[in-house]
Amino acid sequence: MTGMSCASCVSRVEKALLKVDGVKVASVNLATERATVSGGDPAALIQAIEKVGYTASLRLPGAQSDGLAHHHEEDTARLRRDVIIAAILTLPLFVFEMGGHLYPPFHHWLMTMVPTQWLYAGYFILATAVLFGPGRRFFSVGFPALFRGAPEMNALVALGTGAAWLYSSIVTFAPFLVPEQTRHVYFEAAAVIVTLILLGRWLEAIGKGRTGEAIRQLMQQQARTARIVRGDITLDVPIEDVQVGDVVLVRPGEKIAVDGQIIDGTSHIDESMISGEPLPVSRSVGDPVVGGTLNTSGTFRFRATRVGADTMLAQIIRMVEDAQAGKLPIQAVVDRVTAVFVPVVMLIAVFTALAWLILGPEPRITYALVNAVAVLIIACPCAMGLATPMSIMVGTGRAAQLGVLFRRSEALQQLRDARVVAFDKTGTLTQGTPTLTDFILDDDFTHDEVLGLVAAVEARSEHPIAHAIVAAASEAGLPLDEATEFLASAGKGVSGRVKGRWVEVGAMRHMGHVDFSDFGEAIATLAAQGKTPIVVAIDGKPAAAIVIADPIKPTSRAVIAALHEKGVLTAMISGDNRRTAETIAAELGIDRVEAEVLPADKVATIKALREAHGIVAYVGDGINDAPALAEADIGIAVGNGTDAAIESADVILLGGDLRGVLNALAVSRATLRNIAENLFWAFGYNVVLIPLAAGLFYPAFGLLLSPMIGAGAMALSSVFVVANAQRLRAIKGISR
Repeated sequence: MTGMSCASCVSRVEKALLKVDGVKVASVNLATERATVSGGDPAALIQAIEKVGYTASLRLPGAQSDGLAHHHEEDTARLRRDVIIAAILTLPLFVFEMGGHLYPPFHHWLMTMVPTQWLYAGYFILATAVLFGPGRRFFSVGFPALFRGAPEMNALVALGTGAAWLYSSIVTFAPFLVPEQTRHVYFEAAAVIVTLILLGRWLEAIGKGRTGEAIRQLMQQQARTARIVRGDITLDVPIEDVQVGDVVLVRPGEKIAVDGQIIDGTSHIDESMISGEPLPVSRSVGDPVVGGTLNTSGTFRFRATRVGADTMLAQIIRMVEDAQAGKLPIQAVVDRVTAVFVPVVMLIAVFTALAWLILGPEPRITYALVNAVAVLIIACPCAMGLATPMSIMVGTGRAAQLGVLFRRSEALQQLRDARVVAFDKTGTLTQGTPTLTDFILDDDFTHDEVLGLVAAVEARSEHPIAHAIVAAASEAGLPLDEATEFLASAGKGVSGRVKGRWVEVGAMRHMGHVDFSDFGEAIATLAAQGKTPIVVAIDGKPAAAIVIADPIKPTSRAVIAALHEKGVLTAMISGDNRRTAETIAAELGIDRVEAEVLPADKVATIKALREAHGIVAYVGDGINDAPALAEADIGIAVGNGTDAAIESADVILLGGDLRGVLNALAVSRATLRNIAENLFWAFGYNVVLIPLAAGLFYPAFGLLLSPMIGAGAMALSSVFVVANAQRLRAIKGISR
């Protein structure tokens, strides 16, 4: 959508869209220049927007486009051209007129060299060229909006500069129509005002262009072509032509075109785009690959599993765009104020003119004109309209660069106020996969001997504990011998013969025929830590006690400590037995433990935490976490979790690093603080300077505001908001 210049435009477009039949929700974002609409006929929507003076084009959900960036580049180029033209035309006008005020001898010299009427005529030509050349946009948009009864910022500028130009033109060509003592021209004021406002818009456009940098960086990650293997033929095709099931060849230094699974070869892939991990990770047959990531070493082939708008990169871009286009609850207050802002300012300008005409000193007409124009020019709905969306755009974009996706912009505001962060245990605080963590050995056996024999037997089992033991043997480089006479008893253990030796593995309570008394003290120590070992007997002799556990993620403890430093309470919700859960919570320093909680009861637990402490954020990764993620005020899904969990969440941590919780909280707090600064400036600016421009401080202090200074201040107010939002790009994330 193009043509919007201030917050009043947002309100006008939203009202027009809501009047279209079938429209349920309409939200317009000034910073992104996008309208998000639910319901309604597309043609009718576009027609409604055009009817109120703007242009629009349809963009379907899921479509990817860099049109916004292109539009900003074009707009910036046009503004740059217009600023240069306006400045060249305004400079002599400003020097000749203001130079005389600043240096009286120059004024006297100019009056002797050029007749006043000729000088005014020259001023008229220059000012007219500025107003109706580079400044024509204010009149072509402002007056139609005024005639429709829906004035906005362009109308204020058009009225102010137009009034100054018209009065000056009358003084120049029909001076007999005004009293002699008021025959002053304000051509230079009108020209300088237009030039300064154009300069402000140019700087604002440059800032807006930088605001979308995160989206552009993401889009630049996309490969343009893919090397497809079909039979004995290898073809380079556009990425749009890649289909699910195609075999794609990737060589060193190339970007991976789409999402898929490796079917041949090994490599190291730079996945920092999605995980924040700076070092390339090893990938081999069976491992997934993500489109947009960079292959740093080997050559491999993969089968495409997701293409086009279904790829992870496309989904990330879409989520960032949706979050940037959203509105925070605080924006509703701003919208209500700006909806009436321009009409109120116009009324203030009228009352200002009348007050000076009735009560002001001579020359009253001059005072009335100058102060009314100052009121029209100083008012700035732009800064108020940009205060929130600019910060949201930069904040959510920076979050994406830090591996945090806000699916809803409202989550930014809610997360700042979170009083409790509750964590699922398995797969969130812990690795989520059983791992051999403790190995207590009898003196008559060696580590590799026992591990090799146990792994050979467990290789015949499908139990998760068996997988963990086999994985440990594989990591140790131990060969797996063939196990015979294999027996498995559900809930009790397994046994088998390996290289002639009888190996038994199982829970201690089912191994009563073997004397494990020598392991009593060690097993008691493990039990005190919430660990349950399994025991191993070889040829009827006690050989080892093994603990298979879900190890805590390396970053979990630091994340919990950092949350405490920020004044946030932590909780853990787990289905594990209370002893194990409390042991892990104590190790991590978690404040509150909810153990033995069934998946169906997690929602009730979230509600109880909310009633006791306030706003709750919940971090989880599994299918059984989806209801809790949806119930929590802010649901945070670990990005390597299930699709169900991700779809239920408000915030997604790409790559699964829990430090993303801290990054999300940092972005949330910084963004809301930035919005508060912008709103304070935008509202404070208008509250203070509009009365000054009207002349309320003149009787007591003799203070008046020149329209030219007002124009500069107004332009700078929007630039300040845009520039202040850019500070969010410097948020420091916690990375590996």
